[in-house]
Amino acid sequence: MSHEPWAAKARVVGLIPARYASKRFPGKALADLCGKPLLQHVVERSAQARSLSSVVVATDDARIAEAVRRFGGKVEMTAETHPSGTDRIAEVARELECELVVNIQGDEPLIVPAEIDAAVAPLLADSSIPMGTLACPLPVDQAGDPNAVKVVVGTDGFALYFSRSPIPYLRDGHTGGASPYRLHVGLYV
Repeated sequence: MSHEPWAAKARVVGLIPARYASKRFPGKALADLCGKPLLQHVVERSAQARSLSSVVVATDDARIAEAVRRFGGKVEMTAETHPSGTDRIAEVARELECELVVNIQGDEPLIVPAEIDAAVAPLLADSSIPMGTLACPLPVDQAGDPNAVKVVVGTDGFALYFSRSPIPYLRDGHTGGASPYRLHVGLYV
């Protein structure tokens, strides 16, 4: 860990896990999207969130690290042995002195900065909240997509259950009105 000066007094740090060896799309983080690596879009949009003191890419791959440095981003190298992005984030987060860490998915080039702020705000306001995430309405016709993680929330707004299957199960089918499904947005605070 490099102990960069940006990490010294950060209040909220956005960490973006990125790896080259994606099983479904190797090199996805560096794929060209409108003349920039996909990851650069994520970093630039995340940096627009007012709540973030800093945005850092956590990677185990020299190609990704070099690309991040070329576009002026901050990067921390991690172990190659992590089974998930969350583990990669945890390695970097252990060395940070900050109040909150935001895990921002590296394949969300259209992430909305205000949504990052919305996820961070409750935790800054109430230190008893252990973690936060986001969800949005999901149209009924998309509920069967296993790539869309669904979430059921209680009346208090807290997540109860996550699934790639349609939840809640509609025994009698959808009878019209608003969709009962919520799409989990892959962002964790």
